[in-house]
Amino acid sequence: MGLLRADERVFAAMVDGWRTQMLARGLTTHTIKGRCGVLERFQRFAGTFPWQWRPVDLEDYLAKRRSGDRPISLTTLRADANAVAAFCSYLTQPVYGWAPFCERTFGDVPSRISFEWNTPRHTAEDAVPPGRRAFTRAELQRLFDHLDDRVDREYATGSKRWLPALRDSIAFKLCYAYGLRRRELTMLDLHDFGPNPHVSDFGQFGAVQIRWATGTAGSGPRRRAVLTVPEFDWVVPLLQFWTAPEGRGRFSTAERSAALWPSERGDRVRLGSLGDAFSQLRDELGLPRELGLHCLRHSYVTHLVEAGYDPAFIQTQVGHSHASTTGLYTSVSADFKQRAI
Repeated sequence: MGLLRADERVFAAMVDGWRTQMLARGLTTHTIKGRCGVLERFQRFAGTFPWQWRPVDLEDYLAKRRSGDRPISLTTLRADANAVAAFCSYLTQPVYGWAPFCERTFGDVPSRISFEWNTPRHTAEDAVPPGRRAFTRAELQRLFDHLDDRVDREYATGSKRWLPALRDSIAFKLCYAYGLRRRELTMLDLHDFGPNPHVSDFGQFGAVQIRWATGTAGSGPRRRAVLTVPEFDWVVPLLQFWTAPEGRGRFSTAERSAALWPSERGDRVRLGSLGDAFSQLRDELGLPRELGLHCLRHSYVTHLVEAGYDPAFIQTQVGHSHASTTGLYTSVSADFKQRAI
């Protein structure tokens, strides 16, 4: 072919073509960037190019990622394997002509290297880590009492930290009251709340529109409406206070955007801020490390089940596509089981 470093240039052209295909399929730029990053890491690990890749290369790569001091999760491992599989599928499609081109140029052709026997299989049971569970009611009480005490303590000493502490306290309570994911919580705006015409007592906080719910197969965020339920009606006065001038309005940045959770210097807290603050709170209380911010969502599902709500209603509230996923979030108490019997 006469090209300088032909193998590298052909690999780059392959990745560019795959990127174009994914854009045409409607995948988000975030998903595409992540998948292309996996391909580049795998190529550097293997030290060879797609027309030379073999199943053992993928097995060695996945084994390396799964071992060591900081092994990746099974979910990430599966995502890496799927990215390599999708790329190889693209290269072996006759319509793109990569196989005959590589045979003429390099004397070898790309082939499929991922199979059921050398990549992680997906089952509903492994979607949730074994240690992750709902908070017990006693743990939740300790958690929220500690939050309130910290706000009072910081305010009494005149510390500037009292306002961020108040914001985080209300954010965590709202996360539990609506069963939200971290991104859904962080990206809330003032105008996402509205009335439920069937429950006028909740006023402007009868429902919340979630605009950043997890999509499917890289399709981007989905939307759903989450209704305020009577078991969590205590969130209404909290929201009334927080959306008033004496709440979020105390932040100097509050007028710059409609973000529900402004930061001290920016329009909105960064995506990982609330998760980091929650982890610090959990460690202060000596709670198990597997109890992260997402476990408030597990608690929401569990407590709606214990309150007798229909499973289909709970599934739509939390935005699960499958009832089996909602079932995995449920860890009802022994008392509830005894009452059921």
